[in-house]
Amino acid sequence: MPEIIALVVGVLALLVAPVAGLYLWPLGRQYPRVPSARGRDFAEASRAAEAVMVADAADPRVRPESRSRLLSHGHRTGRAVLLLHGYTLAPDQYDELAQEFFERGYNVWIPRAPQHGTVDRRAHHRVEAAELTAYADEALHVAAGLGDEVGVVGISGGAVLAAWLAQVHGDVVRHLLLLSPFFGPNPRQAPAFAVRPLIVLYGRRLLPDRVTSRGYSLSAVTQYLTIARGLPAPARRTGLRSVAVAISPLDAVVDPTAALTVARRIADANAIPLRVCTLPEALGIGHNTLDLAALGPGSSELHRLYVALYEGESAPTPGPVPTTSARRSARPTALRDR
Repeated sequence: MPEIIALVVGVLALLVAPVAGLYLWPLGRQYPRVPSARGRDFAEASRAAEAVMVADAADPRVRPESRSRLLSHGHRTGRAVLLLHGYTLAPDQYDELAQEFFERGYNVWIPRAPQHGTVDRRAHHRVEAAELTAYADEALHVAAGLGDEVGVVGISGGAVLAAWLAQVHGDVVRHLLLLSPFFGPNPRQAPAFAVRPLIVLYGRRLLPDRVTSRGYSLSAVTQYLTIARGLPAPARRTGLRSVAVAISPLDAVVDPTAALTVARRIADANAIPLRVCTLPEALGIGHNTLDLAALGPGSSELHRLYVALYEGESAPTPGPVPTTSARRSARPTALRDR
């Protein structure tokens, strides 16, 4: 998104007088406490998930590989996990990690986000913050009926929704794993001073949408930023038992400082350590920290590491990643409590 810098500067230069208004304009959409996600039993939750999957299958606009999916043991388990995919992607982003959780005894729910996974590759441009939070809220209501202990994993924009759920449904969410969380754009792409104007101008659709070189709609990504800016401040003390973040130094999309700062606030509010995993540059993984195909057999180790992060393990001992010679010695950085 390097073009965003020039774009915002140009817009501000044209608007001169209203510039102050852009910074003073309330971003609003502060999301209040909502009813508990508890209440459904396993049968009800399974029927709700099945209804979503049937609707996806019956909708010709939804790509078959992008449909919502449920990995169920056929009964309520001790643990269930909700997996929220990233912006522009779909539930299949979690195929391998979902299987890892399932094999450990979890029931796993991976719903498709609104306007995503369709044959219209530009449909996600139309997504709105309100429908994203409604989607996340309903998804957690399903997951809460699938297991006694429930947690959420989110990647990129899905991580914003995961953090939102952990704060507004604090009586339900016990574990939180944020992968490449998009709490702010990378400063090399959009400087800090440009973020609020972007949210106001594009998030409120005051300007015609623009699409970046990565295929990201500014109107859409600012919906996620609107939710991020609306997270409770200060962070709420809830029932969280673990909070973790996994990031890559090669990620050119997210602001790494914001990724850690927001997660740390949530962890500190709950008096628990924030566990951070920084992936080695040698792995060659960028923003999509679930795109591990190039690692071959080594991808299984990272999936296990992500589960360990989620569960709050303090010192997993991952082995070497057996891929190309340039990557053979690369190991995920040991978990650090921050």
